[in-house]
Amino acid sequence: MKEQLESLTRYEVGIDTGGTFTDVVCRSASGEVRRAKLSSTPADPMQAILSAVDHIKNEWGIDQSQIERFVHGTTVATNAVLERKGALTGLITTRGFRDVLELGRSNRKDEDLYNMVLTPNVPNFLAPAARRMEVSERVGADGTIVTPLNEDELLAAADLLVSEGVISIAICFLFSFLDPAHEKRAAELIRSRHPHVSLSLSSFVDPSYREYERTAITCFDAYVKPTLASYLHRTDTGLHDKRVSCGLQVIHSRGGVTTADTATERPVRLFLSGPAGGVIGCQALTQAAGVENAITVDIGGTSSDIALISKGKPMISNLGWIDGFAVRVPMVDVNSIGSGGGSIAWLDAAGGLHVGPQSSGASPGPACYGRGGEQPTVTDASLVLGYLNPDTFAGGRIPLRAELASEAIKKQIATPMGISVIEAALGIHRVVNAQMAEGIRFVSVKRGHDPRRFSLIPLGGGGGMHATPLARILQMSKVLVPQLPGVLSAVGLLSAPIEHERSVGYPRKLVDTTPDELHLAFGELDASCAELMDREITSGLDQYITHSADVCYVGQSHHIEVPVDLSQADPRPDLYANFLKIHYSIYGHAAERPVRIVNLRAVHQALQPEPPPLKLIEERGEASEETYRQIVVEGSLDPVRARIVDRTTLRNGDVVQGPAIIEQSDTTTLIEPGWTARVRSDGLLQLDR
Repeated sequence: MKEQLESLTRYEVGIDTGGTFTDVVCRSASGEVRRAKLSSTPADPMQAILSAVDHIKNEWGIDQSQIERFVHGTTVATNAVLERKGALTGLITTRGFRDVLELGRSNRKDEDLYNMVLTPNVPNFLAPAARRMEVSERVGADGTIVTPLNEDELLAAADLLVSEGVISIAICFLFSFLDPAHEKRAAELIRSRHPHVSLSLSSFVDPSYREYERTAITCFDAYVKPTLASYLHRTDTGLHDKRVSCGLQVIHSRGGVTTADTATERPVRLFLSGPAGGVIGCQALTQAAGVENAITVDIGGTSSDIALISKGKPMISNLGWIDGFAVRVPMVDVNSIGSGGGSIAWLDAAGGLHVGPQSSGASPGPACYGRGGEQPTVTDASLVLGYLNPDTFAGGRIPLRAELASEAIKKQIATPMGISVIEAALGIHRVVNAQMAEGIRFVSVKRGHDPRRFSLIPLGGGGGMHATPLARILQMSKVLVPQLPGVLSAVGLLSAPIEHERSVGYPRKLVDTTPDELHLAFGELDASCAELMDREITSGLDQYITHSADVCYVGQSHHIEVPVDLSQADPRPDLYANFLKIHYSIYGHAAERPVRIVNLRAVHQALQPEPPPLKLIEERGEASEETYRQIVVEGSLDPVRARIVDRTTLRNGDVVQGPAIIEQSDTTTLIEPGWTARVRSDGLLQLDR
């Protein structure tokens, strides 16, 4: 009978691939959760996913046919840019505009404020001058065709690019977002001549004004498209070969999920796919815990991803950054910095200590892994300071060697600086904590939020070790450690809604727009979103539709997003009033002057049902004789006696006084002196100062 019941159990699987670890979460319909951290395979991330499927079957006894939903967070698109391993890409554009990509836009960053000489910061590696072609065609600023498309020139340009080995072409014509006819015809002609070539059209990828931003994001899309399409296709095929028949879903940068096939149509939307899962997981956690304002810090092996949740919702930005380049992609507003457990500590020419952004990655990994790594990392420092248990790290799958960590820190940092190994390890932690604290200030203080009014939520494999030091630096008084902090990004994948977003450039003054025109334009966006939603499995899910417009004063070049209520026959008065209200809240002033619309946007969501309370499938520990370990914390080089606690032994209401170390299979939580940990009724571990 038990076997018959088990055969009917259905499971959802979330897999988040990071630079060092691949996080796996398997949740049953009744809320039973199993989790694991497996080593990533950077050379081919798909192999780690297929290994995870084997792990699910061999270690947990779950047959692949029982998996009804499989969601993936991937860094493949981002890594293709960071490592410059995208496709050989060409650009075809309007005659006279071939150098838009190289001219860029003047954008002086904070770190460049006092530089007398500025260097260009444009992604011309996507399509160097030799691979940028011009053709005769022109759409006017009013959307009318000024010059017809010269089809002979277009085919000649495509032929030349293909002869040079180009396998992906970006097509970006001037004002094509007002009339995409020329771009669509160009794609039709190229596909008929070169069916194997991948194409990205600016009128589809980013139908908005500003030619540089639209050209750049279309070239980014073309650059990663063949790589991502191949990866998702191979992964989907590999899953089917292992009898996972539910179809692959992926999370996009805005925090929603979609099918793998749909994702390949605009792969640029998968930038920061993985970090979005962590933020969505934290959003679900805060809603269940009744917490409106939180700052999340996801500390992995390679980087730290920091985000802010205000009034229960993550901040969404329509402009992100990849490798220092601005990309106009709607995404969860995540600040990623190169500070993680695998970040390498090093000395500059003057003997100053730095940490990152270089990382030891999954191979060879930190020196303490014993896999050939010789550079000291944050993980090595954590082991030397006594924070990590060498026998239980990553669930015991990676035994750590303290003597190798100590030797690497001594050779590379301590001896050159003339200090002890303990001082060097503590210095590494000070530096990396300062970098993370500055990353938190970037998403909070610099945007008008006081971090002292927020709860800090640490996640990722290293989040718990840095939580109380970060809270201390930022004068935050409360930390909430999730039940599954080390794999919360994978949990978030299962909470993310199915979502599709469409936008269009709509440059006109508000007073020159009629209510019927607004309803018609939004109706076309809704139809496009509805077509995409029809490809998804949304039966039984609650669906929501939101509309917004990017608006600014006439004469301004920067806009703000304003909600639009289409239930009103004439949405313009409320649109204008909301613009003034939002403008005042951001800038502290607002004037009743004429405004203009820049873009219109529709977002369709199908929300996942609220899951039952989590039931961790692991052996509950029993309280045993207290154990202690000597650790070193900020403020003194003398070790302190810290209590070691197995989190599985804690029950509702239990209290742990710092200094202490709370260990679990997916992370380690450091409780500094002066902090108290308490187990809440919802399973969260609340740390108070």
